[in-house]
Amino acid sequence: MSSIVLFVTLILLFILELIYFRIADHFNIIDKPNHRSSHTTITLRGGGIIFSLSLLLYPLWFGLQYEYFLLGLLAIAFISFMDDMKPVSNKIRIVFHLLAVALMFYQLGLFELPFYWTVLALILVIGSVNAINFMDGINGITGLYALVTLLTLYFINLHYTEFTESSFLMVAILSVIVFNFFNFRNKAKCFAGDVGSVSIAFIIMFFILALIIKTENFSYLLLLLFYGLDTVTTIMFRLIRKENIFEAHRSHFYQYWANERKYSHLLVSGIYGVGQLIFNLVLILWLPYSILNVILVLVVSVILFTALRFLTEGKKRLLGH
Repeated sequence: MSSIVLFVTLILLFILELIYFRIADHFNIIDKPNHRSSHTTITLRGGGIIFSLSLLLYPLWFGLQYEYFLLGLLAIAFISFMDDMKPVSNKIRIVFHLLAVALMFYQLGLFELPFYWTVLALILVIGSVNAINFMDGINGITGLYALVTLLTLYFINLHYTEFTESSFLMVAILSVIVFNFFNFRNKAKCFAGDVGSVSIAFIIMFFILALIIKTENFSYLLLLLFYGLDTVTTIMFRLIRKENIFEAHRSHFYQYWANERKYSHLLVSGIYGVGQLIFNLVLILWLPYSILNVILVLVVSVILFTALRFLTEGKKRLLGH
């Protein structure tokens, strides 16, 4: 991807985002703060639509590739955008999500593998999409974390194992840079919305699965380690407190620092993003791959992260007594 094409693509994505802002403002597509919010002012919702738009428009300049994945992305972005404007029933949303994942799996050739791999991949993708969606609660966290993950995947694709078209990855990266320009601020111009957080999760999981299938290296799941730790421990503590884990809440670790401790959103987002980046470098450059190493890293990480939460949040907040 030449520097000229790179620059033109970036400018076009900026223009598309600004056009969306006009549309969102006209149709009142906004996010009003409530008791669960980490923000206090009305903000445009759905700025993350640029993630899916960038890849859906990719064939116009680079030719049609990954058509089944793009159809899946269109389906999941569409239902998520509808949900941003007016709540959609869970049954309809699940149908669209399953359709989207099926199209992704067909693109990746997963249906040619033994059935249990498809089941495991389905659990992984649905779980990851929901986790990334739930983690989208403060300025900058989704955009920075997505940028770190996609840049890591681009580095791997360029220097280690080519698992996708570099230009495809680069367009996704450019869309995240555009979004961050408007979101990675103390007072964000826009929020990602479900269309943003769900779409970028779907995009990231496509690339990670493509990499794992190509390399047969499951350690690349650890590229989402920090989000995974926050999500899994939060679910664990909510179950202990006998809460409904499907209801909206403010129990994530990042929410504790942003809401209860009043740390800057950008600082908290930066810690998650930079922390994952440092871990990614260790993972790629120094950690020998084996299933045992992956399990060991996961177990040690969960223990340390849980201990950190007890030390900072306290037993009463986490356990409810």
